[in-house]
Amino acid sequence: MADIARIDKWLWAARIFKTRSIAADACKNGRVTIKGINVKPSHTIKAGEVISVKKPPITYSFEVLQTIEKRVGAKLVSEVYKNVTDAKQYELLEMSRISGFVDRARGTGRPTKKDRRQLDAFVDPALFGFDDFDDEEY
Repeated sequence: MADIARIDKWLWAARIFKTRSIAADACKNGRVTIKGINVKPSHTIKAGEVISVKKPPITYSFEVLQTIEKRVGAKLVSEVYKNVTDAKQYELLEMSRISGFVDRARGTGRPTKKDRRQLDAFVDPALFGFDDFDDEEY
């Protein structure tokens, strides 16, 4: 175990990102910060630092316990970092999950199957008894 590690390698090794290139892109795009300062993928980290990672809609915070550059199994992740994310961030995540489909007002968008059947029944002339209607009488 080294005393320092590249942040992109650490983010990948700690299973915060699926691939190292995704971790590097997150650093380049300003979604990874340490003490509020954006860091490059080559930035070195030490144990005890707190890393903030923006994964919309919330920002996760991780305290580095070990600086590793080799990927570890999911069971060993608790030895690598400590999740110190604020509880308000998780509330924000839950609110975004709940409001996923609530934004669409009733009656907007495509009709449901039930709505289509009601529309067809409303428009169907046989329902109103107009099938014996003669145009010549009028």
